[in-house]
Amino acid sequence: MCPWAWGSEPVFRRLRTALEGRVRWRRAYAVLFDDEVDDPAPDPSAETAWYARYVEEISSHTGAPRAAVLSRVAASSWPSSLVAVAAELQGADVAEGVLRRLRETVFVLGDPADTLERAVAAARGVPGVDTHRLRTDAVSAASRARVERDRAEARRPVAEVRSVRCDSPHPGSAKETSEGGFRYALPTLLVRTPSGRRTVPGWRPYAAYAAAFEELSPGLLKACAPLSPAEALERHRSLTGPERRLLAPGAWPPPGAVRVDGPNGPVWLHSDEASARFGSSFRPPSGP
Repeated sequence: MCPWAWGSEPVFRRLRTALEGRVRWRRAYAVLFDDEVDDPAPDPSAETAWYARYVEEISSHTGAPRAAVLSRVAASSWPSSLVAVAAELQGADVAEGVLRRLRETVFVLGDPADTLERAVAAARGVPGVDTHRLRTDAVSAASRARVERDRAEARRPVAEVRSVRCDSPHPGSAKETSEGGFRYALPTLLVRTPSGRRTVPGWRPYAAYAAAFEELSPGLLKACAPLSPAEALERHRSLTGPERRLLAPGAWPPPGAVRVDGPNGPVWLHSDEASARFGSSFRPPSGP
């Protein structure tokens, strides 16, 4: 649910492609909106208006789409985090598809998946997903324990992120929490090998991540030929403007792509993805 993390997805998708089969990629869900420790906003409407402006400012840097109207600030990150970790039990492809849907409830639809029912509903139609199992696994003790571990890990930032200097609009210094401690800024990538560690916090270009991997494991990042526009949409099913320019340069859109317009740019959907969403809660596109 972090707009900086949403804006980093083009680079992370490229990284995952270039490192496929060569690293273990693990996400830790930091619980950005923590209803268990944070007090409710005294004026939800004012908070929503402020947060919508905040997201708009961030999107001016990242180029990531934002919702035309934000219905509310998410009441909690717990439900979507639980559903995201439950989706991992159904395989990597299902987990990626579910997580993408959860992110887009905030930044495309403007209706955050901040309850269990909303989070499960967002996953309907993801290829291969069993939503009955997803709901059952999301409320299990194991999923709860996993998110609790992730949340705790996020609140034990490594020393080098306590103070960060760089020219990024979001350099990634650790954030103070309402509990009096610190947590990682989102996103933060930790690269670990037996010989060392590199930390890349905040919003960074691809080159910053590539340099971290090269320092620890020279030659690990492979040169990848970009996918064609049709191949990229087939693989990812949903692409923002920044994503398609980074991952699939070329004549756009590919045949059958469905455009969903927003105030600062479209999201492009594979036709099968559009059909799955339009049959549930996803609004039809407003553009051509």
